[in-house]
Amino acid sequence: MVKTSLGLEKLVASRIEEFSPHLKAVPSPLGFKGLILVYGCRDVDVDAEKVLDEVVEADRVLRIHAVAKASIDEMSRAASIAASRFFGSESCFAVRTTRRGRHSFTSIDVNVAVGDSIRRSTGACVNLSNPDWVVAVEIIQDLALISVYRGAEEWRKMRGKHPVLPLLRKISVVQMPYLGPLDACRNMGVRVGREVQNFEVGELVVAPSGLVDARQLLEFLAGVFEGVESRFEIQRKSYHRKVWRVPVYLQDIHQLVRSRKGEPIIVMEPEGEHISRKVEELWDLFRNSRRVNILIGSREGIPLGVYRFADIVVDLAPGITLSTDYAAAAALTAIATLLYERASRLDEERENG
Repeated sequence: MVKTSLGLEKLVASRIEEFSPHLKAVPSPLGFKGLILVYGCRDVDVDAEKVLDEVVEADRVLRIHAVAKASIDEMSRAASIAASRFFGSESCFAVRTTRRGRHSFTSIDVNVAVGDSIRRSTGACVNLSNPDWVVAVEIIQDLALISVYRGAEEWRKMRGKHPVLPLLRKISVVQMPYLGPLDACRNMGVRVGREVQNFEVGELVVAPSGLVDARQLLEFLAGVFEGVESRFEIQRKSYHRKVWRVPVYLQDIHQLVRSRKGEPIIVMEPEGEHISRKVEELWDLFRNSRRVNILIGSREGIPLGVYRFADIVVDLAPGITLSTDYAAAAALTAIATLLYERASRLDEERENG
């Protein structure tokens, strides 16, 4: 089985048959896009390697070691037999199921049943995060294709990396509202809402300064909620974990600074030093605090009086004025990157004694 980007199925099938005439490649089996089933292999390993070498559009190539009907019992039996040929009690494994079509069971049901069957037949233990072997169950309507491969072949996004979510969850983004033409207020609010939800920060506080136009503020807030909700729904469907919906609050910026006296306050404005020179100070603030307030201006910058209460005033891009809809994302990306590098450096120092 070959996996590719949507829309490239026929191209990939043609390329496979072109350099290996003995193979028959079927694009989009049963109408499921992104897949090509390849038949007629003389040597499955040699043919698979040739596809990997010759077809740039092939994202994944799975060697199929067993075929079964798409029922829990049949898949469990076939997967156990296939897995037994590759590993035993000295190994750990994980089951990954991708289900296409309508069934009376879920992918989790398959993972649990197949995993238990393999565990009983091989004596191997289950390790979902770092398995020695992976048993992939690819279900296409009434057909289940089973592949067994080494865990090292998996692309793990988090291997050797520090998750940044715990750091981002400490952040309170204090955003001055964008005020002006109503359609611009709404659009800017949507973009800001999407950005803070994208990073899943602890909270967003919309913080006007003094008297503001209520209608303009209303449009900005409506946009923020629309942006947060739209991005949240995408994350909820895409992530295999619980997603944090960013809460949104409203408070005058001067009152917020007063009420959060004693908490770290970081002002993002061009008057400050470049953020790369403040790594150690940032690290100390995040390490020792439960909440860190990041203040971001809009068409109107952060009031100068607030600077006196800031722990750090930093600039992200000297000589460039960042637009309101990009400022929060730029600030969060820069902070997460610098803190990640600092944490990695600390790990290296510990390893080296």
